[in-house]
Amino acid sequence: MTFAEFIDMGGYGTYVWSSYGIALVVLAANVVVPLLNARKQKRELAGKLRRMENS
Repeated sequence: MTFAEFIDMGGYGTYVWSSYGIALVVLAANVVVPLLNARKQKRELAGKLRRMENS
């Protein structure tokens, strides 16, 4: 089996590799989005605490 045959996967390569790509994007989003949301919430909370201290 050559590398080209492996990539082609018997004619289903486009489907298989695009499925892997989509799955990788979804998994990465499942890691990145919560981290970004947590960072945003920490900034908002810090701002609220500063405003409360200055009141």
